[in-house]
Amino acid sequence: MHTPFRSSYDAIVAGSGPGGASVARELACRGLSVAILEQGSAVPVNGTLLQMSAMAAIPGRGAYFHQDASLLVQGITAGGSSTLNFATAAPPPAALFARYGIDLSRETQALQAELPMAPLPDELIGPMAQRLLQAGQAAGLSWRKLNKMIRPQICRTGCWRCVYGCPFGAKWTARDLIEEAVRHGAHLLDQTCVIRVLQDKGHATGVECVREGQPFTIHASHIILSGGGIGTPRILHASALTPRTSPFFSDPVVAVMGTCDDIHGGAEVPMAAGAYFHEQGFSLADLTLPKPMYQAFALQVGRIDRLFSHEKILSIMVKIRDEIGGSIGPRWVNKSLQPSDKAKFREGIGLARQVLKEAGARRIFKSWHFAAHPGGSVRIGHGVDKHLRTALPGLYACDASVIPEPWGLPPTLTLLSLGKRLGTAIASSQFD
Repeated sequence: MHTPFRSSYDAIVAGSGPGGASVARELACRGLSVAILEQGSAVPVNGTLLQMSAMAAIPGRGAYFHQDASLLVQGITAGGSSTLNFATAAPPPAALFARYGIDLSRETQALQAELPMAPLPDELIGPMAQRLLQAGQAAGLSWRKLNKMIRPQICRTGCWRCVYGCPFGAKWTARDLIEEAVRHGAHLLDQTCVIRVLQDKGHATGVECVREGQPFTIHASHIILSGGGIGTPRILHASALTPRTSPFFSDPVVAVMGTCDDIHGGAEVPMAAGAYFHEQGFSLADLTLPKPMYQAFALQVGRIDRLFSHEKILSIMVKIRDEIGGSIGPRWVNKSLQPSDKAKFREGIGLARQVLKEAGARRIFKSWHFAAHPGGSVRIGHGVDKHLRTALPGLYACDASVIPEPWGLPPTLTLLSLGKRLGTAIASSQFD
């Protein structure tokens, strides 16, 4: 995926997650010269704990500990967090974006027709997800299969590598779009950190970067920041374009777990099915994780007695739509739960316990909360306009940072749609 690069392009995309990859693909396919700058590595994914840890578990780079001891993680790699996520596709909420004069229906429909995006066939849903699906429905909840960005024809039963990075090509990631952009002439430069935006006469003109300790600059007439909910506000601050700190949301999660002696599992696609409670502001889904990750959760809350019960542990994810708050600073990230967030967790955890009991689980316990969807830090209506333009002409943002309100949903399809919309607008000279 690595290609040579020049000192000047039509467009620079800083970050290669779903939003940035979508913009880059659209621009390159329409004939613009594009440089994709990625802070992480573009080496092939091998599906190992060691590689995943390098992408998302290095403190201050991919992992951040808050003052309440909770954990926030993000993927620092080509494809961003899509390389390590659970591949769940939720459509952009039309009513939310309509409030800001945005209609993503055309872009979303085109992406749904192009990309793998459907519930898994029954043979790829593991025994733990099946048990929870049946229990959720028996409890009277609208528990159903979720759309997954997975190619079922090459997905493997009994595989647990989704969250480590799929080495078989079954899980779609934003790397697919990067590869397409490169085939159309885009240049990818990985392990390159964008420090700040350059400007001249009131217009964005390029970026200052560092690679292997060496600073350099690249110029372009269109700069798209796609460094994620944490990276993008930091670049804007370093460029003296935003305040020192930015509030954000993180979609915090708690895992609620219980022992089920009559089941043998632990190796399956997570979030195969679940239920979303929009008014209450939370969602539930099965959450079977690799054994080392489960054991880390058990140790975290002192459940040494459950440390070696991975194959018999049913787990439900409780994810809430948290309030925007806390702060992303130049060298720190911090966010604590608000009273309304805690109330959502109480209700969601109560329902999860009900479903687990319906499934026959006992000795139920829960993890501390953690999060993996930082966003809302350069929100539409605040940091960018409805066209994702910043106040500096020629500079845009397109990643989870622009999501305008508290979220609580898998963001991949929304970011792809926003990127397709922005790339089309730039390529058609709407912003010249």
